[in-house]
Amino acid sequence: MIGEQKDIRYYSSPAKSILNGPETTGMGFWSINPYIGCAFGCAYCYARYTHRYVMERAATDERMTTELGIAYEQLPAWLAFERNIFVKGNAPEVLSRTLRFGSDRHLKLLEGETIVIGTATDPYQPAERKFRVTRGILEVMAEHPGLSVTIITKSPLVTRDIDLLSRINRHSELCVHISLITLDRELARRIEPRAPTPESRIRALARLREAGIDAGINCMPVLPGITDNPSDLEALVKRVSEAGATYVGACAVRLQSAARKRYLPFIEQEFPHLAERYRNTYGNSPNAGEKYREGLAAFFKKMCAKYGLRDWSRRDDEEEGDESPGAALVPDLQLSFEM
Repeated sequence: MIGEQKDIRYYSSPAKSILNGPETTGMGFWSINPYIGCAFGCAYCYARYTHRYVMERAATDERMTTELGIAYEQLPAWLAFERNIFVKGNAPEVLSRTLRFGSDRHLKLLEGETIVIGTATDPYQPAERKFRVTRGILEVMAEHPGLSVTIITKSPLVTRDIDLLSRINRHSELCVHISLITLDRELARRIEPRAPTPESRIRALARLREAGIDAGINCMPVLPGITDNPSDLEALVKRVSEAGATYVGACAVRLQSAARKRYLPFIEQEFPHLAERYRNTYGNSPNAGEKYREGLAAFFKKMCAKYGLRDWSRRDDEEEGDESPGAALVPDLQLSFEM
């Protein structure tokens, strides 16, 4: 163990590689995740499955600490994801070697392929204040012009690194995606218990835009029956447009098996009136109904046009992680939650 914070424990997990290519991710980009596990504890998180494999490997390691052994034996997998964070402290060094000028990977990235930081866990979660792994990664990227870099985060801590982001922005393509699914502070706390407040994320967005950095909002995932009231979503789009957002992207929650095991019990406890509809919709599919997804995409397209923002969506065959949107019409009131 290399540190702790209240009920969260941090463990060193030296990386053999840090830049995962499309052939590994199955996506059209390269990904970097400085941490395994995430302290924000978002109920809908799709990345929990990645943590289970690390815990299983650690369980067979004779050097496993007593604390981690107890966590493996006693904590459910979804909770271990939030309470036991693995830190890739050597990630900047590994990335520096990977991006040696003239290497095959470096040449591919110079040809326009994108690096996305934070595809599975937040690169600016609380661990980053102490371990500064993400900052180290950005320091390496600042020395390599001609890259295309995207950062996904819920944390205003990203503004700590505006100096490096500005350097990268001068000689590479850079965009910061701030995840924000509601303006309602109390609702956000129920769904994302340890994540930064909506207000702090909007302030971070404004600071990034003031620094000339391309930044927008991922309204991901939209939670049917919970965060999908059209008037609330329009208020969100309007608010972030006023803060300078350049785009808004959105999609409905998608529940693969690991996410479902955490999210559906959460719905039973926190929103019991929706439990049956969630079971019916997600019982045999990871997706919300096609009509719902199409309506959601059309609604955001309309709102972005109204407030002068770019919008984007993915088809189901172009999914990123476990979230995917679609495209049609949204009713005037609460979105209809259909199979």
